[in-house]
Amino acid sequence: TTGGKGGPTTTVTTLDALTSAVTGDTAAIVVISGTITGNTVVKIGSNKTVVGKAGASLVGVGLRVLNVNNVIIRNLKISKVLASTGGDAIGVQAAYNVWIDHNDLSSDMDHDKDYYDGLLDITHGCYGVTYSYNVLHDHWKTSLIGHSDNNEAEDLALRVTIHHNYWYNLNSRLPSFRFGQGHIYNNYYLNSADGINTRDGAELLIQNNVFQNVSKAIYATDTGYATVSGNDLGGSTDTATAGTAPTIPYSYTLDSISGLPAAVVAAAGPNLGF
Repeated sequence: TTGGKGGPTTTVTTLDALTSAVTGDTAAIVVISGTITGNTVVKIGSNKTVVGKAGASLVGVGLRVLNVNNVIIRNLKISKVLASTGGDAIGVQAAYNVWIDHNDLSSDMDHDKDYYDGLLDITHGCYGVTYSYNVLHDHWKTSLIGHSDNNEAEDLALRVTIHHNYWYNLNSRLPSFRFGQGHIYNNYYLNSADGINTRDGAELLIQNNVFQNVSKAIYATDTGYATVSGNDLGGSTDTATAGTAPTIPYSYTLDSISGLPAAVVAAAGPNLGF
């Protein structure tokens, strides 16, 4: 995934400028500076890199990656995107080759669980999607992968990798994964209710994650499956049915769970030097 590599770089400071800069499929690098507020969702075109300068944030403004490919989103703080806007903090739908990295995604838990939607939802058959080194916190319905129980024909194609993210103070969907295949490794989960939920025939490979004060670390509903190894459940449980591990088409190195929480907390979030 190369995003907007080779295209022009544009710095934006307003919602109108951001919306304009990310449209179309021509390669472009869009740098967000400062805080942009609103009550909407911005659609990103193919071949785009969207990055935040130090301290950049979107408040009430979500990003949607819909029916496109080759998109990178990095180094942003996104918060309080209302469900009434029809979007998530980041929503990826019917897209492929998408990298979401080093962001901070949150809302609050002071409202009803449906006041906000998801922080990072991936649906409608997406593949080649990775989210890494993000902080996801203070939210009810965190990360839904797979649109609905009735969308098997499309969502069997889901291929998602989730690694080195810091999840804390969350209620559910860390993630909730339907139908497709996922690789979840070296994440740190803290002070949350439901953890990883494999559903509707999903096949997940779950490796070397650390859970602390999580009520249900790994569990299945509607016949989901998981191949699990090397995790520290922190006294919680893994009740998922053993499945067939997905074939991983890339090389990777598992970090030891010893020291993983501190390492993930130090590395995750919008701390890159743009």
